[in-house]
Amino acid sequence: MEYVNPLTGFRLDGRRPNEMRQIRGEIGVVAKADGSALFEMGNTKVIAAVYGPREVRNKGQQINNQALVRCEYGMANFSTGDRRRKPKGDRRSTEISLVIRQTMEACILTHLMPHSQIDIFVQVLQADGGTRSACINAATLALADAGIPMRDIVTSCSAGYLCSTPLLDLNYVEDSAGGPDVTVGILAKMDKVTLLQVLLEHTKQLECHRGA
Repeated sequence: MEYVNPLTGFRLDGRRPNEMRQIRGEIGVVAKADGSALFEMGNTKVIAAVYGPREVRNKGQQINNQALVRCEYGMANFSTGDRRRKPKGDRRSTEISLVIRQTMEACILTHLMPHSQIDIFVQVLQADGGTRSACINAATLALADAGIPMRDIVTSCSAGYLCSTPLLDLNYVEDSAGGPDVTVGILAKMDKVTLLQVLLEHTKQLECHRGA
């Protein structure tokens, strides 16, 4: 299957290889949250909600000199059209929750909020590739909406390599083709990378086999 037309140079969805999908962000979408955001990358839609800083509920997890950051990632059962229900806390969800938390910890000024807890909830409403990046972008907007002090805003995007052609911001068809891809998160003003995650072909095949 050709993912880039050799005559026109366009991808299946009409984009050029180095072109991102249309992005859209909206804050304040969850009334009871301290901060929230809806973020769209093409047909991928993610909602994020932030609660805190607030008192640590489990005193055994309290950190004296900085805030405790917690993250929970999930996918709505209708997000992919796959009727198989994935158990809460499956391996992939746990791994992505960790990736989002570590990426957010790199930008949050946790030392300004000792003895407190910040909870980040991220839910994929519609999945069409690039969900990790969309989740990070949504979480960043939600943190900003909550007024959480940060070193910089994290922005994220993915890229892949198919049929000897590098492609920016993969959609689902491109992402599921089995080629290697990389997800990057950066602090633009500080010129620092907070996330660099590479998935090789055999790793993606394992994820697809698990129903990812």
